Amino acid sequence: MLKHICVPTTLACLIVLGACGPRAHEANERYVLVAAHTGIPYWQEAFAGLRSAGAEMHVKVDLVGPDRYDAKAEQDAFEEAVADKASGILISPADPNLMVSDIDSALQRGIPVLTIDSDAPKSKRPFFIGSDNYAAGRLGGQLLAKLLGGKGNVVMFTYPGQANLMDRRQGYESVFEGYPDIKIIQAVDLKGEAAVAYQTAKDLLSSKSQVNAFVCLEAVACPEVGEAVNDTKSTGKVTIMAMDTDQRTLNWIQQGLVAATVAQKPYTMAYLGVKLLDDMHHQKQPSLGTDFKQDSSAPYPAAVYTGTFLVQKDNLQTFMAQKQSEGKTTPKP
Repeated sequence: MLKHICVPTTLACLIVLGACGPRAHEANERYVLVAAHTGIPYWQEAFAGLRSAGAEMHVKVDLVGPDRYDAKAEQDAFEEAVADKASGILISPADPNLMVSDIDSALQRGIPVLTIDSDAPKSKRPFFIGSDNYAAGRLGGQLLAKLLGGKGNVVMFTYPGQANLMDRRQGYESVFEGYPDIKIIQAVDLKGEAAVAYQTAKDLLSSKSQVNAFVCLEAVACPEVGEAVNDTKSTGKVTIMAMDTDQRTLNWIQQGLVAATVAQKPYTMAYLGVKLLDDMHHQKQPSLGTDFKQDSSAPYPAAVYTGTFLVQKDNLQTFMAQKQSEGKTTPKP
């Protein structure tokens, strides 16, 4: 087998194209991305990044997990990937506490595991790859506070207990601390069903409730909230802040029903994630459970943040054209 000539401090090695030289891979080398809701566009975009990296490295890659939101089924898929002796695993834990022992067990068996998109900070995973979700919440909160003129009642849609969504909510709340007249009056548990977002939004808009804004902390809710606003003829009466770039969400921005969405980079998360797993698989560390946060000479960072940005009507066409040129989304009919 060819030796990998770069030192294990690999982020620089990955960024400088060609610096590492070719690496020989085993015939059965396979990397797996595990998610709790694989059927949504967000994870299909991540899968595109996974496939690109796999093609470059000539290794097998798979996206596994339930096609409808199900934390327990995600755990089952993770355990199956471990049993199949995957070379490395990326996971976005829907329930971080549920996954702690499974992640730690896989690491003890010598299988590198990285969290992606959503973290399990109590586990021994080496590091997290994804958005700075607190900063993403602040990004959305700052725009919403401006659009509301510093006052209004806000309803949020979320999955309680999911680490990335809790961080996003905290980001919004940190902004609202400077605006005492902005209040979060309800946090809706989607319970894995997009229909909950539609029905809750429709009921609130059809009642005497004073709701000035809907905040979707994850991708599934916003298209349905947009439908509810459209069906109740409430366009312009309520401000919607979305998350991620589902095509229906982009359509609602184009039509003026959604003010903006906080876009992430799932393609980048998975693309970079599998390359780092590959490095960890080949550059064996004394212990995969090492706490790099407390190591001043650690070979890896404590976290890799891939960035977020706002998509609004004024930059929507540029964003859609860029995604379509890269084949990462379906062109609008």
